[in-house]
Parts: sequence; C-alpha cells; structure tokens
Amino acid sequence: MSTAVDDDLWSAIGDPTRRRMIDVLLAEGQGTATTISARLPVTRQAVTKHLTVLDRAGLVRSTAVGRERHYHVDEEQLARAVAQLQSVGELWDARLRRIKSLAEAIQRAKNTKK
Repeated sequence: MSTAVDDDLWSAIGDPTRRRMIDVLLAEGQGTATTISARLPVTRQAVTKHLTVLDRAGLVRSTAVGRERHYHVDEEQLARAVAQLQSVGELWDARLRRIKSLAEAIQRAKNTKK
C-alpha cells in the first residue's frame, strides 16, 4: 500500500463521525446516507460527504439501487487498517521501552554520582 493511500486511510479513520458510520455499517451490514443519518446526529448531506471520503480511502463500497446508493464496509481494507494500527502500536511500544531504558540508565548514573 502506498504512503498516499495510507494517508487517505488514516485521515478517513481519524474522524470520529466516520468511525461511527463504519460502526453503523458493520452493525447493519449496509446502509444508505438516509439510514445512516437517522442513526447519527448528522445530516444526510454531511453523511454523504463522509461516505465519499470513506469510499476514496477504500473503506466502504457502494452499489446503486434505484436512486439510492447502498454502502457497505470493505472488510479487507478495514483489516489492513487494523493491521497497520497494530504495527504502529508495536513500533511505539518498542520506542517507549527504549525511552524508559534510557531514562532508567540516566537515573542510575545520577544515583551513583551522589
């Protein structure tokens, strides 16, 4: 996955309204802008804009049914996002362990100089 796709993906997931929309779609299996807006304190127009961002990031897919678009979560892309988040978490855990180790070494050095 390219960096640009990652940026789009994380920008899309970073918004709490879009995360709630993903939750609604996962719970319901699918939804339209109208049905999603009925479940959230957001207008249908705002939901449509958020769905466009999610679609661009590949997190949702849509199909036309008459005059409406039915959206569902692309679970493969969501799984990639989860895997990336886990990877980022592991990197930060390792960084924090190194920082802790350095801080403890500095503290020990200060204690031995006293």
